[in-house]
Amino acid sequence: MVLSVLSAASILLTNVWAQPADGDILVGSFSQSSLSGWRSRSFKGDTKYELVKDPDTGAQVLAARAAGTASGRYREIKIDLTKTPYLNWSWKVENIFPGIDENMKSGDDFPARIYVVVERGMLGARSLALNYVWASQHSLGSEWPSPYSGQVHLVATDSGQQGLGAWVNHKRNLRDDLKRSFGQDITEIDAVAIMTDADDHKGRATAYYGDIWFSPE
Repeated sequence: MVLSVLSAASILLTNVWAQPADGDILVGSFSQSSLSGWRSRSFKGDTKYELVKDPDTGAQVLAARAAGTASGRYREIKIDLTKTPYLNWSWKVENIFPGIDENMKSGDDFPARIYVVVERGMLGARSLALNYVWASQHSLGSEWPSPYSGQVHLVATDSGQQGLGAWVNHKRNLRDDLKRSFGQDITEIDAVAIMTDADDHKGRATAYYGDIWFSPE
């Protein structure tokens, strides 16, 4: 049953499990018990990632548990956004971080985020990253630059208590979002990553990630 419409591209669902279709590009096939191609990167300590069975859907998903830590999983994969501009994913978040300031480095923590990287410059010095996050303080639909770098932008696709403990499915036109965030028509990305982090305010978070894929529409 549809509970509420979050935006033209993002819908909150409880009893529908989104799945890729023919012609889509599967990036994260967690439902198939696969982490093939995914690597780890630690920023501070190690968030624990493991494949588990979700009690709500029975599907295999990727669980993430952070305890004052910030590490992610990423996959290097080139995606042609002229052919498959839509990024699809689902996640379930158990808790948010009340009282933090997400505009400050001390509050740049999110129970769930999925982001893409556009590699540029020597050793990635001019690379761009767009993060879709579950915000604790920013309102739904908010967009803002990271306090760590203006080359990183964040979008609150979910916010606060709404939807906690339930699966949320998202479909975003990534090409349009990149253009709005960076003022450029970016037609290719180089990597996709996920991260559950709680290092800056030394908190705890638990989140679950479903499959991730790109689609033509």
